[in-house]
Amino acid sequence: MTAAETIKSRRSAPAALSLFLLLASCQLLDTGSPGGSIAPGSLRPNLAEDIGAREHPRVVATYGGVYKDAGAERAVASVVGRLVAASEDPSQSYRITILNSPAINAFALPGGYLYVTRGLLALANDTSELAAVLAHEMAHVTSNHAIERQQRAEARELANKILTNVVQDSAKARAAIVSSQLSFARFSQVQELQADVVGVRTLAKAGYDPYAASRFLKSMADYAAYQTAQNDKDNAPDFLSSHPTTPERFALAVKSARQVGAPGIGERDRNRYLSQIDGMLYGDDPLEGFVRGRAFLHKALGISFTVPKGYILENSPEAVLASNGDGTAMRFDGADLSTHDSLSEYMTSGWINGLLPQSVRETTINGLPGVVAAAITQGWSFRIAVLRIGRTGYRFIFASRNPSDDFEKEYRQTLETFRQLTPTERARLRSLRIKVVQAKAGDTSRQLAIGMSGVEPSRRLAFFLVLNGLDRNEKIEPGTAIKLVVD
Repeated sequence: MTAAETIKSRRSAPAALSLFLLLASCQLLDTGSPGGSIAPGSLRPNLAEDIGAREHPRVVATYGGVYKDAGAERAVASVVGRLVAASEDPSQSYRITILNSPAINAFALPGGYLYVTRGLLALANDTSELAAVLAHEMAHVTSNHAIERQQRAEARELANKILTNVVQDSAKARAAIVSSQLSFARFSQVQELQADVVGVRTLAKAGYDPYAASRFLKSMADYAAYQTAQNDKDNAPDFLSSHPTTPERFALAVKSARQVGAPGIGERDRNRYLSQIDGMLYGDDPLEGFVRGRAFLHKALGISFTVPKGYILENSPEAVLASNGDGTAMRFDGADLSTHDSLSEYMTSGWINGLLPQSVRETTINGLPGVVAAAITQGWSFRIAVLRIGRTGYRFIFASRNPSDDFEKEYRQTLETFRQLTPTERARLRSLRIKVVQAKAGDTSRQLAIGMSGVEPSRRLAFFLVLNGLDRNEKIEPGTAIKLVVD
């Protein structure tokens, strides 16, 4: 059980999307039709296209809408035609959408619907890396992986239902279900690896650097490690994951590229690609607020708070989330208080499971009225606060399985930083954007990283290296195009 599950939110948040969930409504038809019958197990004509068209608006809405940027659109369009001509099915048409999301993600829907986020475009360092991503997603489409995955999922669901209804020995039933889950996960992993191989082959055939796939996989792994501050035990493989581990995919990508030729072949085109994304929005959309290091600021709402050292903030349309390395999680969001007579009445209105009534207490934080409380449920301890501005209640929920003095202290520290921004602060708050510069003779990563915005000074160098795909001791040649994030 998670902190989010404890909160009975009055505003339903959209479900997290993955390729599998997006295809949950995919159906195989075994019905008659005026034009003749469809054989059992075969697909209705245009089924894939219909699924893609139906799910497309949901994907766009969930990922912040379509991102409009002429340079980014040219960067994507410049590779699509070459990849389609080199793909396993040149007759397949595609509809590629850039999503207005800072997340690093790309995925495909049936019918040739391909999606790439602006966050992914910002992480890529040349045209061949973007082409590697698109070639991988095209391989999913041409290999019909979406329909295959749904067929397998339906069969697994039926088998699990039979097992739980028929098998009397619960231990055996659980073991059988885990076995079927592992089988399905391996099926999905095989699809991912197959798409990697096909993607590298397509990449090389189109004239791009076939080693771009392995480079971008490394960049994604480096970014994930930077973003989550993972330790060694967090890198243990998840055997029920639908994606292979990054080292496995990286090794296969390198092996596939070596079958084409030695490093140094194919087009990369770093300078042109980076010139096309110069000025592109980076990070959070202004409408959703900004994360600046450990601080969250919202220009339109005029609010700000800061989490303690060791916490990593993540913004989303539904909530602001944070966690530290000790198992504490935080959620921040807003709620309409217009129908509640008091903050105490709202706190006890039933949106929290396991609320301890004696803990409910009204207070004032930086001149703002508030209410604080505690809850315990399903082995989790919670500290909750609601601070009121007008009709809106801003809610903080801290959660831990092993609460300590630090848990209570960090919760209170965060509350005490919540405040309203001054008009001057709101006017100065600007979006982060990608700025591309040319390295000069003698420039080092450390020197260039100083010019980065939106990142804590202690993390600027690490972020700069990840963003530019550079090693710490790598020499930067004069004239090399370099990405900075500035406001």
